[in-house]
Amino acid sequence: MPIERIRNFSIIAHIDHGKTTLSDRLLETTETITQRQKQDQLLDSMDLERERGITIKSHPVTMRYHAKDGQYYKLNLLDTPGHVDFSYEVSRSLAACEGALLLVDAAQGVEAQTVANVHLAMAQNLQVIPVINKIDLPSADLPKVKRQLEDILAIPAEEAIEASAKMGIGIIDILEAVVARVPPPDEPKDEYLRALVFDSVYDSFRGVVSYVRVMSGEMRRGTGIRMFSTNKNYEVKEVGIFTPKQLAQDSLGPGDVGYIIANMKSSTEVKIGDTITESKNPAPSPLGGFKEIQPMVFAGIYPVSSDDFEQLKLAMGKLQINDAALTFQAESSAALGFGFRCGFLGLLHMEIVQERLRREYDMDVISTYPGVVYEVTKTNGEFLTVDNPSHLPDPQEIEEIREPMVRVFIMVPNDYMGEIMQLVMEKRGQLTNTETLDDTRVLLTFLMPLNEILVDFNDKLKSLTRGYGSMDYEHAGYQAAKLVKMDMLISGEPVDAFSCIVHRDKAESRGRHLASKLKEVIPKQLFVVAIQAAIGGKIIARETISAMRKNVTAKCYGGDITRKRKLLEKQKEGKKRMKSIGKVNIPQEAFIEVLKTTN
Repeated sequence: MPIERIRNFSIIAHIDHGKTTLSDRLLETTETITQRQKQDQLLDSMDLERERGITIKSHPVTMRYHAKDGQYYKLNLLDTPGHVDFSYEVSRSLAACEGALLLVDAAQGVEAQTVANVHLAMAQNLQVIPVINKIDLPSADLPKVKRQLEDILAIPAEEAIEASAKMGIGIIDILEAVVARVPPPDEPKDEYLRALVFDSVYDSFRGVVSYVRVMSGEMRRGTGIRMFSTNKNYEVKEVGIFTPKQLAQDSLGPGDVGYIIANMKSSTEVKIGDTITESKNPAPSPLGGFKEIQPMVFAGIYPVSSDDFEQLKLAMGKLQINDAALTFQAESSAALGFGFRCGFLGLLHMEIVQERLRREYDMDVISTYPGVVYEVTKTNGEFLTVDNPSHLPDPQEIEEIREPMVRVFIMVPNDYMGEIMQLVMEKRGQLTNTETLDDTRVLLTFLMPLNEILVDFNDKLKSLTRGYGSMDYEHAGYQAAKLVKMDMLISGEPVDAFSCIVHRDKAESRGRHLASKLKEVIPKQLFVVAIQAAIGGKIIARETISAMRKNVTAKCYGGDITRKRKLLEKQKEGKKRMKSIGKVNIPQEAFIEVLKTTN
């Protein structure tokens, strides 16, 4: 098919605005799938995606569409995730497109994530087609949504297509708009092969399957290829397109989106965002405009049984191949044995990785408390980056600790502004900007430490605003703060799994919370056990587990009181001796329980 009749586009929207349902309707309308194959969330291939109703991976699919002008067009669609943690999936899918359908819910209007995704699309110079979805809902308010499109996003309201993906309204209009408004791929300037890798999956039978968008040149079976980042050469075994199942083709040409299978066996051989060229006649330079992903959240992941370490290592490697944002390196902990220090984009991403390890690889894992990367300047001028509390130097060696900050954009109805301001102040945030969007909603911009929004911020935001609030965030550099390392001591011994870096003002309440949790789960010993939270040498919180008491005087019936006293003294001596040599053995279940409740 000539390049001027190819259209590459993606669907972008806030979470739950109907992207996946719209892609289902587009597949049905273009007859890419038969009635027999029809099912909801067709492009969501993971069970996890179906259960949670969210898209985690980008899913490409090629459709043939017979337009009203009588011509056949090849439409390549990339369905993208909407959740803030997966915005890197969106950015790399957009790099493979020329246009984007911007979906806005007719009842909820423009949300925080909508704004972020539009900025991503504009940065890539894509043609944005606004679609107002769910117009069949009784609570749909079209005039309000059109006003928001113009005021918040600066997109002319008359360009918007009114549709309902669920009811199949406006689907033909959307397809015609894609054909008319999305530009075809650029004509290649030369014959060199250049293809962008925007995703990859691991197939246990065929090795690595790379998802590519060909920019120039041609790829077919037997082509010798080279990866720009590693300089390694491979031979292409199969090329094809998605319909949405993989369908082998003779070749992929300029503008095509499809997959290639070469003789790549390991997950480390393919880098997302890399450029593929021909090994015999390589292109002089790679494709630009792709940024490396930086993990924002770090946590330790350990197998519950230390015998499963090798199995966990294999599973992590396979997961990493189709999740470019996951980083991991081996580490060991005195309490939990051998495991990995893993980097994630956010908390949902961490949750998804753990869930996929459990389901797809049958791994039983526990994770330590999530933390972020701190920058530390020592008194001797040395500079460190610390992602693990145990690597933090002694307090007297530290000149300054800087923590990562984020710019948080929160959209809320006016009525909830007070509650949100209070929540943000609790989390050490500062209000930097307030913008009135319409009669009912405001956009608040805050500067906050990333560490404070990690665990429960989004849940609290949703419950305070009864589900009407939405948030998005972007990295905003580093800022110095009064941070300290807090250790948990059990009978005077520090337990590294519970160490964390906290703000000095919050250390006491966090220490009390952890100490009371540990008191609940550590079994009683024959001697008194002290659970203490400490900063350096200073104890800031304490709980005590009382000793189990054996009734040594039970066999004394009456008689002289000195007999009882002798027995009690003997017991006291024994307990004293035990306390000096006894070690508290913390059961694995206690770790799992505490780390679960504090995450």
